[in-house]
Parts: sequence; structure tokens; C-alpha cells
Amino acid sequence: MSTRRSFIKTSAILSTGLLTTPNLFAYDKKYIGLQLYTVRDAMQANPVATLAKVAQIGYNSVEGATYTGTQNFYGMDAKTFAKQLKQNGLIMPSGHYRLGEEKTNGADTKGTILHNWDKAIDDAAEVGLKYMVCAYLSDPERGNLDKYKRIADDFNKAAERCKKAGIQFAYHNHDFEFIQQDGKYPYEILLNNTDKDLVKMEMDIYWVVKAKQDPIALIEQHPGRFPLWHVKDMARSIDQTFAEVGGGIINFKKIFDHADKSGLKYFFVEQDKTPGNPYDSITQSLDYIKRNLD
Repeated sequence: MSTRRSFIKTSAILSTGLLTTPNLFAYDKKYIGLQLYTVRDAMQANPVATLAKVAQIGYNSVEGATYTGTQNFYGMDAKTFAKQLKQNGLIMPSGHYRLGEEKTNGADTKGTILHNWDKAIDDAAEVGLKYMVCAYLSDPERGNLDKYKRIADDFNKAAERCKKAGIQFAYHNHDFEFIQQDGKYPYEILLNNTDKDLVKMEMDIYWVVKAKQDPIALIEQHPGRFPLWHVKDMARSIDQTFAEVGGGIINFKKIFDHADKSGLKYFFVEQDKTPGNPYDSITQSLDYIKRNLD
């Protein structure tokens, strides 16, 4: 039985030191990605101009933050959105999706795992996605461990359909999955009750640390299960809010040393809240990555 003791605390990964080792990545990847949730207001106001600005700053990969059957990709159909990405030299290997138990204005939310998933897969393939990621479970969608087992079944079924289109399914964590129930974490239930090949995990490093868990311990326990990462730093302040990469306490050097064992393919800078202009924050994060983690 897995217990709390099976998860190592985070003290080993926190550091105040500078990360200066060159050629850090053990894998050969040229992409530095941005999760578009970081610039969500700009994407809502003018997605075309925002994609151009993100590319101008120096990102060459993005991860979509939202998709529904009505909204599509920031108001664009798959073909139009794919064209915008290409014009800006961007790829979008991954996108975020919802489970779909929650209704929208009393109706089923289309383009979710539970409703019109096949259409979402078709659109994802048109854009060139390699990963479709369940981004979040809302409060009503969570529950006891049995509920998480049912969700794991939903993930397995959704992943089977993704596989037929050549797309990998994954799940993105927050911190609520590490609130213990009956001696177990819901995250353990999702890991252990999904097919390890069909369902991968997108590790949000900030939220793992916020939950007082160790990303490296998770990688060691589940090698090859984490092909996607959210690279998000934690501020040194008491409230442990979000910080620009390199401006906080997370030792990314040590974590990236385990990239191969993780199975890492793509990572995305994300900062849920920024102290000022989000473009300034993502520029700072990019500069740090290029100086210290590239």
C-alpha cells in the first residue's frame, strides 16, 4: 500500500543558488514553450497579435490553454489557427482540455473528454497536437477515491481514442490531488489506475512543490510517465506565489537533470499571475532559461 511516506518531501529540491551549468538538458530539444494561459487576457483580446508577440520575444512552442467545441482555438477553427502558428514560426504540440462533467449554461460542454471528444481529437490533429491534456478537475468533478477511479477509467477510454489519431493523452496536476484520503493521494489513484502507456502526466512543478511533494521522487517512482512539464517558479515570499523562472526557490537544474528518466519531450513556461505586464515576466523567464538551462 502506498502511503504518505512514499512521497519524499521537497526540501531536497529547493535552492537559493544560481543555476549555471551549461548543456543542462540530457535530451536534444530545441523548443522553449509557453503555456498561453500566462497571456490569457491578451489571447482573448487579440490572439493573432499575441501569438506574434510571443514569437517575437523568442518562444517557438506554445501550449493551448482552452478548447471547447464552440470556442475552438481562441475563436479560430483548427485550419485557421494552424496557419497563424505557422506564420509565426510556432508549433503547438500540446493543448489543454476539460473533463466535461460541468455544464455551460445548463448544457453539456462540447469538445470535452465526456462530450464530443472525437471532434476535439480531429481538431487537435489538424493543428498538429501530439498531446491532449486534461487540464483540471473542478471542485464538483472531484470526490472520494472511488470517484477518482471512475475518472481514471474515463481517462483510459479518452486515451484509447487519442491513440487511434496518433495523439498521446495526459493529465495536468495541481495541488489538490495531494490531499490525502484514507491514507492515499488521489494522484496515486490516477497514476496507478490508468494505463501507463495510454495516460501520461504533465507535471506542473510549482504545484507539486506547493503540495510539499518532490518532483524528482515522482519521476523516480514513475519513470517515463512525465513527457510534459510546466516550468513555473515559486516566489521566496511567505505566500509562495508564482514567480518568473529563476526568480524563486525551485532548483530547476536538479530537476532537469532527471529529464531523461522523466521521458521529457516538451516543457512550457507558465506563470498564473504576474506582478506587472505578463510579457515582461515571460521575457525574464525565457532569458533565464537560455542563460542557465539551455
